[in-house]
Amino acid sequence: MQKTRRSSRKLCVVEVCLLAGLAVFLLSGAVSLQAQDQLADKVVRLHVLANSDTEEDQALKLRVRDKVLARATEILEQSADRKEAEACLRGQLLELERIAAEEIAAAGYDYPVTVRLEDTMFPTKVYDGFTLPAGEYLALRVVIGKGAGQNWWCVVFPPLCTAAASDVSETAMAAGLSEADVGLITEEDSGYVLKFKCVELWEQIKGRLGA
Repeated sequence: MQKTRRSSRKLCVVEVCLLAGLAVFLLSGAVSLQAQDQLADKVVRLHVLANSDTEEDQALKLRVRDKVLARATEILEQSADRKEAEACLRGQLLELERIAAEEIAAAGYDYPVTVRLEDTMFPTKVYDGFTLPAGEYLALRVVIGKGAGQNWWCVVFPPLCTAAASDVSETAMAAGLSEADVGLITEEDSGYVLKFKCVELWEQIKGRLGA
């Protein structure tokens, strides 16, 4: 009888610990999602999808990336915030598509290419000097051919794709990101590494529930 009671008490303790851990996870995930949403409202990402995973198509992807990134960076030089950046890019989508098509043709391919601005889901991504949590972001998407190959992504506004690691904070804040945003993406708060994973798990759960 005593053994049964002791076992029941142990089970209760384990259950309480599991519930407490779940509560912490849920709270952390909710806070992290809010931080990600606020960050997403301030950035535009660049997403380039290759036709396939062949060595040639992957090399072409990088050539197209370089051309589009260079022109997009010029277009966004005078943008003070995400709203202005989006407006500038929307007004130049046809030009960016033309630049991409010309580079594809110059490389000897006849793949079609589309350039669009649209909300896109991204996983957690570590770059040189900063990290972005998983979530939905506005993205300048360049799809080459079938768009079935490994893709490349970065942040075109603020221009973090071209910023040196040492300049990330200054570049981000100049584009309207707060100190908290910069602390988040540069991992000055080490606890955010775990929170990024919470965001990713939350997004997976939401996706399954919505399926």
